[in-house]
Amino acid sequence: MDALFTSVLGTTESAMSMVTASGFLWCTLASIVLGLIAAFIYMYKHDYSKNFVVTLALLPIIVQMVITLVNGNLGAGVAVMGVFNLVRFRSIAGTAKDIGSVFLAMAIGLATGMGYIGVAVLLTVIVGIFNIVYVTTPFGMPRAPQKLLRITVPEELEFEGVFEEVLDGYTSSYELHNVQTTNMGSLYQIEYKIAMKADGLEKKMIDELRCLNGNLKISLGTPKVKGEVL
Repeated sequence: MDALFTSVLGTTESAMSMVTASGFLWCTLASIVLGLIAAFIYMYKHDYSKNFVVTLALLPIIVQMVITLVNGNLGAGVAVMGVFNLVRFRSIAGTAKDIGSVFLAMAIGLATGMGYIGVAVLLTVIVGIFNIVYVTTPFGMPRAPQKLLRITVPEELEFEGVFEEVLDGYTSSYELHNVQTTNMGSLYQIEYKIAMKADGLEKKMIDELRCLNGNLKISLGTPKVKGEVL
């Protein structure tokens, strides 16, 4: 089987010419196993699609083969970089965890492609442990969940400073987020980002605000969260 790893183009400076069948199979097996582990790390308490998980599991094997082929050959390395520069990813940008998982899979492939199976295993174990710790603990959670308060007021109401007293009594913090007209300019809609002092105070706060805005529409909900990108 060692003949499979001999280039038909003659001598080459690539380290692939020195790879044995057993060494290549061990590296490939490590890439497969560690790719599966990286996929399971990504799926832990995270929304995912089958296509992305399968790609994540196969990525270490692909990167391993590329690194094995170009290792020690400067010309081949430059050529591979040029080929990858021609690739255009037309899918929607992934989340921060998606990007981090792709980098983990690539790092595993880099390590196994160079033959450092122990380094690849150690990297996967360390990342897996810390991923579980960070996900299951309050690390990175906002200090207080923010809510979006929308208050509709009539056009003739001078709303500046009207609602601050009520908000001071029921919220730990609030910030005026947006002011816009609605209903053909006959009404104003004011948006505040607020953090409640305690649970169960929403109804009392809204009842007091209704007395100030002429009993027009008031809504309180969770603001839309932007995509988690790096």
